[in-house]
Amino acid sequence: MIMSQNVWRQFRIVGVEDGGFSRAPLNGSIQKALLVCVLLQGMRIEDFRATAVIVDGLDASEKLIGILRGFSFDAIMLAGVSFAGFNLIDPALIFEEYGKPVVVVSRTRPDNIAVKGALFRHFEDWQIRWSIFEKIGPIYEVVSMPSEPPLYVEVIGADLNWANGLIRAFTICSRVPEPIRVARLIAHGLTRQ
Repeated sequence: MIMSQNVWRQFRIVGVEDGGFSRAPLNGSIQKALLVCVLLQGMRIEDFRATAVIVDGLDASEKLIGILRGFSFDAIMLAGVSFAGFNLIDPALIFEEYGKPVVVVSRTRPDNIAVKGALFRHFEDWQIRWSIFEKIGPIYEVVSMPSEPPLYVEVIGADLNWANGLIRAFTICSRVPEPIRVARLIAHGLTRQ
């Protein structure tokens, strides 16, 4: 199905990105990072929400499920699956919960072999974390803007052609689609460094 840019831009898309964090604990406290969801209809920001997730924790998927409640949306764009270090969002779990396509967008080609090695070396629960990567599926290259490097995309709940159309329709200012770019700007703007 071929849709025009105007049709794509009627979609309500949630972009998800995290803010910065320090790996050094402050006064023995648990380190957290901000996880931001921004809801765009076309190029207009409808709403945004933020929550804190534990650096290298296991709470990002549940926190995302919680902050998406009350949003009316057509798809979700994640800026990768790793947030706050190795706090992973499970795209398959998000799709199961909401029944909406989840498009994972990475600026650089994911190196899942290196990720598996890092998980094995640093986490006793590495198999739980690795199982998220095993559920995602193939990595595709998508050129969102002519003369720009490709993005690397994984899709749950839709096919590549659908995801490609969505990404291209929401790519305006840079090769990164607006829902993710705006979520990143908000997350970094709200994060104290």
